[in-house]
Amino acid sequence: MNHEFRSVPRIVCEAGALQGIGQVFTTLAARRVLLVCDPGIVKLGFATKACAALEAAGCTVAVFDQVVADPPAAVVEQAVSQGRAFEADGVLGLGGGSSLDAAKLVALLINSEQRLEDLYGSDKARGQRLPLVLMPTTAGTGSEVTWVSVITDAQQRKQAVYSAQLMPDVAVLDPELTLGLPAVVTAATGLDAMVHAIEAYTSRTRKNPISDGLATTALRLLGGNLRKVLADGNDVAARSAMLQGSLMAGMAFVNASVAAIHGLAYPLGARFHIPHGHANALVMAPMIRFNLPAARQQYAELAAHLLPQAVFEDQDCAAQAFVEAIEALVGDSGLETRLGRLGIDEDSIPAMAADVVNGLKRLIDSNPRDMTEADVEGIYRSIY
Repeated sequence: MNHEFRSVPRIVCEAGALQGIGQVFTTLAARRVLLVCDPGIVKLGFATKACAALEAAGCTVAVFDQVVADPPAAVVEQAVSQGRAFEADGVLGLGGGSSLDAAKLVALLINSEQRLEDLYGSDKARGQRLPLVLMPTTAGTGSEVTWVSVITDAQQRKQAVYSAQLMPDVAVLDPELTLGLPAVVTAATGLDAMVHAIEAYTSRTRKNPISDGLATTALRLLGGNLRKVLADGNDVAARSAMLQGSLMAGMAFVNASVAAIHGLAYPLGARFHIPHGHANALVMAPMIRFNLPAARQQYAELAAHLLPQAVFEDQDCAAQAFVEAIEALVGDSGLETRLGRLGIDEDSIPAMAADVVNGLKRLIDSNPRDMTEADVEGIYRSIY
């Protein structure tokens, strides 16, 4: 029962909240705001709306719109240089997980003499970051409430920064920013959020009662609304539920840890640039079935939240129903679920398995069932 739980100081959930983003920054005494996003956010018009709202509140805005998926270190450093030249005193991250992760590091580094590579790992940041507000445009990563940023270094390796300074001052959820999101992105990010909830609940390393409560509520919201938003991308209530579920799953996993699903997903992103949510979705169902013998009780408990109307004869039936429900969700998502059809060479499987077991041991340690390198290879081959 001994644990430490960290959370964002303020959360705003409101349709149309983007229009009030200027007031959020004025409460933080920030007047020169660097907006960090990707080119798609500009094309959708969200960056223009954010700038207008900030300027209406008396802020001056500069836009850095060059974030890409799995952001390279060079992109983060470019944004930091722009922010310093602009003399930014606040940072707004607007977009998917990559934009939010980049914005966190930018807010930290603008005022710092540390190099980005000095931050890799846990609790290596020094000093205070700029005021930071994060607004997700997808319901998946939960990055808006975590103190983690994942980037890609010059050697194409995933690097994670864990630091309390990365936690934003305010997380703002505006479901209008997710309306009409393409179904493939909706599915991948929604399943990503479900992975966060499931792995937090079954973690062997930092599982705690607070994260458990968040994870189960998140799973109920996500599982109950994913098919709704896939059927109707303009369902505001369902989109809001997905955002809130994603946020709560983010709060759960960052305090309890993710596990082997993420471990197997990382090489797919680093080596083959499979988007993170899709990579998680690829290995989600076979990993959950692999974990069933060790997580039977926890899966039975989660079944009550994923399938709230169902009645189960016993724990075994509930756990099996949970696994089958996850398999059905992945199957109905519309996402490609075979590695070979995504251009991944089967000969790369042993190297990816070695990456997982040798480089991501902390995630295997959190997994409810022990895994060998042969087990990891077997999972990859089962979906090839």
